[in-house]
Amino acid sequence: MIDDVLFPVHLRLAGRSCLVVGGGRVATRKARGLLECGAVVTVVAPEISAELDGLPGVRCERRRYRSGEVSGHRLVVAATGDADVDGEVFRDGERAGVWVNAADDPDHCSAVLPAVTRQGPIIATFSTSGRSPALASWLRRRYERELGPEHVVLLELLAGERDRLQREGRSTEGLDWQRALDSGRLELVREGNLAEAKERLEACLSSSSG
Repeated sequence: MIDDVLFPVHLRLAGRSCLVVGGGRVATRKARGLLECGAVVTVVAPEISAELDGLPGVRCERRRYRSGEVSGHRLVVAATGDADVDGEVFRDGERAGVWVNAADDPDHCSAVLPAVTRQGPIIATFSTSGRSPALASWLRRRYERELGPEHVVLLELLAGERDRLQREGRSTEGLDWQRALDSGRLELVREGNLAEAKERLEACLSSSSG
C-alpha cells in the first residue's frame, strides 16, 4: 500500500521509449494508453495476445524479461501478474532511475497511473494513490460527462487571449482569469455566442489589470 503523498505530473512521452512487461489484457490496455501519447512501445513477455501483437507501433518480443533491461526506457509498466517478475522490474527501475508502474501491485510502483478522461487537449485524471483502481475508474466515468466540446472551445478562447496579451508584451500573471471563467463565459460558448464571449473575456481581463 502507498502511504506517501504523491506528486501529480503529466509526462511527455511522444517519441520516447517505453517498456511493457507482460502480454495479456492489462498489458494491452497499458500499451494502448502509451501509444495514444505517441510513445515508442516495446512489449516483452513469453506469451503475447494476438490483440496486443496486432497493435500498430508496438514491437513485441516473445521471451522472458531480462534483468536490467529497464535501462534506456523513460517509463516501464510491469503487467505480468507475477509478483516476483514485477518486483524484479521495480528493483531494476530503482537502480536505473527509471519510473515503474506495476499493475495492481502498489508496493512495486514508483509511478501510479491514474484513470484518465480526455476532451481534446483537456485531460482530467483521477487517482486513489494506487489503493483502489476501481474507485478511480468509477470517478472517471462519473465526471467525464461534465467535459464536452464546449470546454475545448472555451480553452481556445482563453489560450488565444493569453497569446495576444503576451505578444503585446503584457504579463498574464495577476489577471483575474477565475472571475472571467466564473462570469457566464461557458454558457455563451454553449449558446454559440463566441463573439460576445470573446468580447466579455477581453473586458473582464482589461478591468482586472488596472
